[in-house]
Amino acid sequence: MYRYIAIEGNIGAGKSTLANLLAKHYDARLVLEQFADNNFLPKFYDDPERYAFPLELSFLADRYKQLKELLINQDIFQQKIISDYIFTKSKLFARVNLKEAEYELFQRLFDIIDLHLPPPDLLIYLHAPIPGLQSNIRKRGREYEQKIPNEYLHNVQEVYNQYIKQEINKTLIIDMTSVDFIGKPDHFKQLIDFIEKDYDFKTHYLAIE
Repeated sequence: MYRYIAIEGNIGAGKSTLANLLAKHYDARLVLEQFADNNFLPKFYDDPERYAFPLELSFLADRYKQLKELLINQDIFQQKIISDYIFTKSKLFARVNLKEAEYELFQRLFDIIDLHLPPPDLLIYLHAPIPGLQSNIRKRGREYEQKIPNEYLHNVQEVYNQYIKQEINKTLIIDMTSVDFIGKPDHFKQLIDFIEKDYDFKTHYLAIE
């Protein structure tokens, strides 16, 4: 069984929802991104050009601090870990949000820090169409997210797609178009059944019906 499972996907894909369900099911340590504490995030949505670089640096520091002790010091007596993000998320969003010179500097810092963090044993990537993302964003009602344009979500989707194609670690891809892990318990059961069989694969597309 995987000891460290991370979930990724675009804004509104359902990462935190699935992370909570998996952590409860496996009695695992739940690691949720602390975006609500980032004072730069609302400012970024109001003025992206001005606040993109400090936002990405602050996320880089916060994510590293949150994951460092938890992952580096884990031993055989620790719980399983379920996270709703991977550290590489910092570089992916920086690619979308930063100018070229800023991104080159950011990437140099990221590469130094990334050497110290282990990858997840399993990455679950949730792919959702843009209309579905916008619907989820509206439902959860975070004021600063309500004006996110489709173009921005599309750009984020593209960098994730490029990353997944190059990802060398075990990756499970789920099309979330018709999936409802809360409203349809059988959908969650199908995922659990697949995880617990521990198939040998590099990248696998799981069709949940």
